[in-house]
Amino acid sequence: MKLLHYTNRNLFIFVSLLMGIWGVFFYFAIIDEIMDETDDTLENYREIIVSKVLDNPDLLVMEDNILHSYAIRPLTDEEAEDYEEYFYDSTIYVETEDEDKPVRVMKSCFRASDDKFYELELRISTLERDDMVEAIFRYLLILYVALLICVMIGMRLVLKKVFVPLHRLLAWLDKVIPGKPIPILDNQTHITEFKKLNEAAVAMSRRSEQAYEEQKQFIENASHELQTPLAISRGKLELLAESEGLTEQQLTDIDELYRTLGRAVKLNKSLLLLSRINNRQYLDVSSINLNEIVKEIVSDLMEVYEHKGIELSIEEYAVCVVQMNDSLAHILLTNLLKNAIVHNYKGGRLKVVLEKETLQVMNSGDKPLDKNKIFHRFYRLDSDSKESTGLGLAIVKSITDMYGFHIAYNYDGAHSFVLNFVK
Repeated sequence: MKLLHYTNRNLFIFVSLLMGIWGVFFYFAIIDEIMDETDDTLENYREIIVSKVLDNPDLLVMEDNILHSYAIRPLTDEEAEDYEEYFYDSTIYVETEDEDKPVRVMKSCFRASDDKFYELELRISTLERDDMVEAIFRYLLILYVALLICVMIGMRLVLKKVFVPLHRLLAWLDKVIPGKPIPILDNQTHITEFKKLNEAAVAMSRRSEQAYEEQKQFIENASHELQTPLAISRGKLELLAESEGLTEQQLTDIDELYRTLGRAVKLNKSLLLLSRINNRQYLDVSSINLNEIVKEIVSDLMEVYEHKGIELSIEEYAVCVVQMNDSLAHILLTNLLKNAIVHNYKGGRLKVVLEKETLQVMNSGDKPLDKNKIFHRFYRLDSDSKESTGLGLAIVKSITDMYGFHIAYNYDGAHSFVLNFVK
């Protein structure tokens, strides 16, 4: 998830909760204020009615039945002693409309001029109050949504402008490629943190480039220095083998040493190749027709290993074209196909299936390989030839990882390697 989207999402959740809590608090505060005003109105009516009753005792036996606004009933001394004034919501039946209407009720106690206690029940319609509450809720909801949208749009625009230097830096980092000159970073900003990030990125890129060059030079020098004494040693062994007077055992030992040095030469070349692949020194890319390369490599390998009598079949369902380095394409397919031939038994089968986006190589085999170790360096079976370096499939995996391809191994009576070229 992008930083801008992540920040917006978290801010949206925070602002939504904050404004939601504020909206609920504001709503209930307004409702409480309206209720308080209604109760104050009832108290004012009480003072007016009580004062009229005190002036005119005849009103004690009257009731406002038209508007149902008040009613008076006598209380005993015991009831009056513990009486407490209170308010509550209720309804009254209106005959003209044949329905119940909401009212706010106040009940209070007072002593009249005859020294007796009476209960005054006051009622006031809350229809207008309910309409007002509904309107307040509706407009508050509209205000909440509109304000939330405006705040989020405003924050997104501000954050998008703030993150411009970061996006320029990320685009610049994508252009930094080992082995190529570091591009100039043009990322002017007034934000201190982004300035420091720019400086750190440039410094890191320079250190990485320097380390890359030093490592590259060291590997090539080490490989060259090893290759020379190995070649000299093999040459001297060849001369020694041609000497007269050597016993059969001595010739056998010389041949063993010669083979061991040959394996060391191959190992040295393979490790150098792995290092170059991991350091991404093969940057040139072109469209490669794998069908043609497979036929070319298989033809050469089948001649070399003709003595094994392997049955070959190539099935082409489509032309498989990939974007990669030509040299690495040959190395990838050579190692994969050679592995399928070398580790096949005499009279075995080799099947290659080519589709538009996949390549499958199947060969005969008695038992499955370890899926967790097969692509590790120096992984070998006890039955493997001593000439094997154990690096062939490791090189294949490094190349596929470099280009984002996928390779999988399965065993179903035969070994099967499936290359998927969809990144």
